[in-house]
Amino acid sequence: MIALDHVGVGAAPRRHPIEVVADVARRVASSDTVDRRGRVSRVTEGRVEVRGLHVRHGEMLSIDGFAGPVLAQVIAVTPSGAVAALFDVSEGLGQGDEVHTIDDPPVRVSPSLLGRVIDALGRPLDDKGPIVGERVELRNERPNPLRRSRIEHPLSTGVRVIDVMTPLARGQRMGLFGGSGVGKSTLLGMMARGVDSDLNVVALIGERGREVREMIEDELGPEGMARTVVVVATSDEPAIMRRRAGELAVRLCEYFADAGSDVTLFFDSLTRLAMAERELGLAAGEPPTARGYTPSVFALLPALLERTGPRERGSVTGLFTVLVDGDDMNDPIADSARSILDGHIVLDRRLAHQGRYPAIDPLASISRLAASTSQAEDLEVAAVLRSVLAAVEDVRDLVEVGAYVPGTNPVADMGLLIEGDVKDLLGQRPDDLTPAAEARERARSIVERVG
Repeated sequence: MIALDHVGVGAAPRRHPIEVVADVARRVASSDTVDRRGRVSRVTEGRVEVRGLHVRHGEMLSIDGFAGPVLAQVIAVTPSGAVAALFDVSEGLGQGDEVHTIDDPPVRVSPSLLGRVIDALGRPLDDKGPIVGERVELRNERPNPLRRSRIEHPLSTGVRVIDVMTPLARGQRMGLFGGSGVGKSTLLGMMARGVDSDLNVVALIGERGREVREMIEDELGPEGMARTVVVVATSDEPAIMRRRAGELAVRLCEYFADAGSDVTLFFDSLTRLAMAERELGLAAGEPPTARGYTPSVFALLPALLERTGPRERGSVTGLFTVLVDGDDMNDPIADSARSILDGHIVLDRRLAHQGRYPAIDPLASISRLAASTSQAEDLEVAAVLRSVLAAVEDVRDLVEVGAYVPGTNPVADMGLLIEGDVKDLLGQRPDDLTPAAEARERARSIVERVG
């Protein structure tokens, strides 16, 4: 028999404790007496601490400051409240300022974005009117690896040393590695004009403000800008703006690629993005690791880079500049990026000092997809050029002091014979773009001269 001691006749059946708690939570959430406003408890440069407001990680906030509303984003949730990074300067904010949760600012995307320059929040910087188009979320689903198309088609860049020695493929992710002042940004601009793609997205993250107009007017020009979207967050902007600019640039690429376009992303630079994430990680209380970089940095890099590449319909070819600290190729960011990317192009300061442009070291550069997307004859020519260049470097000191005896190393003899022609082939002015087929034909003719 069922005991009726605790259940009256006609009483409702006893509910599970979890159901009771959930019901109470719903009544509290819907109550008009609950204060929906939090307060600023502490202000430091670039961040605030908030109390009295239920928030989630990544949620957007509006702070009623003395000079007007200030946008912020939650970067850490703590037992006593939350830490939020500011999208603007902290001046004018004080203890007790009201804080509200708001929706993420809309990202408007459409073909009308081509030719426009926008900031990390999608706001126009070019005085050409408001941005119109479909509203999309900044966050996007991770691509299913089994639904990605295969990388099969070569990509011409217009840069001879790349198209001959480290050929790229449509949908490949490539890193341009080098120290400061060796021409990474100039090379990126040159490739933006010469690359064979439907449209470009240029992300200028954490770089000098003066470079924005130089990239737009000198490197891209009116013809290049007509098929390009430029996303800008300069070095003087808050870290959260720099990180969001990188995320926005990748999101724009995804949008156009999913519409069937072949997009090329020019990202300058991946290192500045990592530095911005390091600032946010330290502000959120993360422990510093290698060279002060926080664990979130090494989680952000693969999460962002994996969103580029081939997609179910279109493709996103990613070209990322990586600043190697002190020309150290084992820098933590360089090492991590190299393990994720599909190859690396190394710019050598020694070659830059010799006046060679682009200062790319073909012996230290590699494209992991060259073998699967290039013709066998072109690969053989590149291998011959690489071997003779290596042999010449081996005997360089002997040649310069007059101690080298011709015939000692036949490969070096071949390299010394064609070294001038090879340098002419691999060197190139920034305004001199060469179709990939023409560059490869020139390389074949040089190799055929020496058998």
